[in-house]
Amino acid sequence: MPNEKVVLNGMSMQRALTRITYEIIEKNKGVDNLVLIGVKTRGVYLAKRISSRLKKLENTDIPVIELDVTKYRDDLKDNKSINQAVADNVVEIDNKNIVLVDDVLFTGRTVRAALAAINEIGRPNRINLAVLVDRGHRELPIRADFVGKNLPSSKNEKIKVLVSEIDDRDGVEISQSWD
Repeated sequence: MPNEKVVLNGMSMQRALTRITYEIIEKNKGVDNLVLIGVKTRGVYLAKRISSRLKKLENTDIPVIELDVTKYRDDLKDNKSINQAVADNVVEIDNKNIVLVDDVLFTGRTVRAALAAINEIGRPNRINLAVLVDRGHRELPIRADFVGKNLPSSKNEKIKVLVSEIDDRDGVEISQSWD
């Protein structure tokens, strides 16, 4: 069993999401014309939490779109069987300011896939990237606009984001992987 170290506990994770929320408001000069897109799976839960904080601060409902980027991945062998990029695209994204939300930014390939999926469903005004953890090791020229925690790591370490909605607790753990 790998040795896991807690990097963010539940409270520090909540503070990081609150800070990201304030930064989103500041960068967008409010929340008008804003749509959050959460990358499945954990990015969706983080986007919903940010939306909830935005509602409390700005008294406005911010829509959250759930995005499945599997079909757009260039690093998965069998991704041709996936038919739908967006599970619940009932929100118009043309000319909107998008904040793409994901749990961990690593190589940048998930973000590249998400941008391809977004391009298929509309033409937003602007897309910003919010991640809870940026661990480095980029393979593509992609950077996050909003980061909860920069966590330099080696490639043989695993970063695990835990959300209470599916993991029964919140937090971020790092562990050694020997596979």
